[in-house]
Amino acid sequence: MANAKTIEGDDMKQETFLPDDYRPAEDEPFMNDRQVEYFRRKLQNWKSELQAGSRDTIEALQDGTRNIPDVTDRASEETDRALELRTRDRQRKLVAKIDAALRRIDEDEFGYCSVTGEPISLKRLDARPIATMSLEAQERHERREKVHRDD
Repeated sequence: MANAKTIEGDDMKQETFLPDDYRPAEDEPFMNDRQVEYFRRKLQNWKSELQAGSRDTIEALQDGTRNIPDVTDRASEETDRALELRTRDRQRKLVAKIDAALRRIDEDEFGYCSVTGEPISLKRLDARPIATMSLEAQERHERREKVHRDD
């Protein structure tokens, strides 16, 4: 933990300096302090963006409770609202996955495949930081799921 400086306190939390242009690299130790901090911030920022969008949706839905006399316009408005609510539900589930990834960071389990225990590639984690399986394990899982699925 050479990249971390200790801040005094009850929990003895560590703060890691992270340059703005930092990107995890394959030639550094896997899940070193900088990589962990990079992914923590990436997940926290993603979560904040999703939550801000949810607040905007709630405000829009509350403001949008108006009486629209035209039946076609009203139906269109209801369709738009239903679509927005489905989108927000998917985002709520995504926030739960982000929270789970943040817990894995706190428990030093982030970045490792839940099936094989092997490191998940940095490229995959950068593209999908909520990933819990390596690409190979995910593909095997999806093939098995496809075979056992009832069509």
